[in-house]
Amino acid sequence: MKAMREAYGEALVELGAANSSVVVLDADVASSTRSILFRNAYPDRFFNIGIAEANMAGIAAGMAASGKVPFINTFAFLLALRAADPVRSLVAYNKLRVILAGAYGGFSDSYDGASHQAVEDVAIMRSLPNMTIVVPADEHQVRKAVFAAAEFDGPVYLRLSRAEVPEVYKADNDFIIGKGAVLRTGRDATIIANGYMVTKALSAAAELAQQGIEAEVIDMHTVKPIDRSLILASAARTGAVVTVEEHTIYGGLGSAVAEVLSGSNPTALEILGIKDVFGESGSYEGLLAKYGMDQPAIIEAVRRVIAKKI
Repeated sequence: MKAMREAYGEALVELGAANSSVVVLDADVASSTRSILFRNAYPDRFFNIGIAEANMAGIAAGMAASGKVPFINTFAFLLALRAADPVRSLVAYNKLRVILAGAYGGFSDSYDGASHQAVEDVAIMRSLPNMTIVVPADEHQVRKAVFAAAEFDGPVYLRLSRAEVPEVYKADNDFIIGKGAVLRTGRDATIIANGYMVTKALSAAAELAQQGIEAEVIDMHTVKPIDRSLILASAARTGAVVTVEEHTIYGGLGSAVAEVLSGSNPTALEILGIKDVFGESGSYEGLLAKYGMDQPAIIEAVRRVIAKKI
């Protein structure tokens, strides 16, 4: 079990060896984002811009326009908010290959409280034309996403957790931006999750199976562009869908799934996430439980959504 941020830093080093065009920019939090590992390996390709997130995004846009592959790093809420103007006007508008690595997504910076917890970043990034959004589930998927983002034609927002998370995938597992993965098949309901919530969804599905309920679990690591065909195929099989995200219920994974279903195959749906509130200081697992994103909450949501279709 490894922290996603540590896996990210290690992947940057590996990518840097394979691609000399890769450069890394950080907003004075390299120890936290673990881009410090890249700095130590390739100091001539690392740039500490200081506590100037908007400048960092603007500089990265210039580098990308000049043929470099820049990764920019800071806390997720800062990329989505303080850097929003140049991310929109320079990076997304020009469809530049800039990878925005948002560290400490969701409640994972738990003890720093609401000021540092990113509960709205996916919704903000999702609203930007040309922006692709990836939310990895474990260390192996982080590595795959880093390499895939470096080859992707356009900007990618890579949302990372601070926390250590259990392995979901093997190191050699396939990863394709825009294609979700069925991790467990089922007939009674579909659970669609991403990030650390994939682990929670799998745990809930295992418990539900002991109770005679077979839930399908989908890792929807790419929120935009979302895998419409996979959502519709699974919903057609089960007739009931639960989404689980470590993010506000407005504008994120749940909203994206609802848009797909309502437009093509209206289906009973429950959206689990942060319900229009800011967080607070506390233990990570304690916050997830309090705000309804733990195993018992998922199990109850599955029971509710199954009841809707009967």
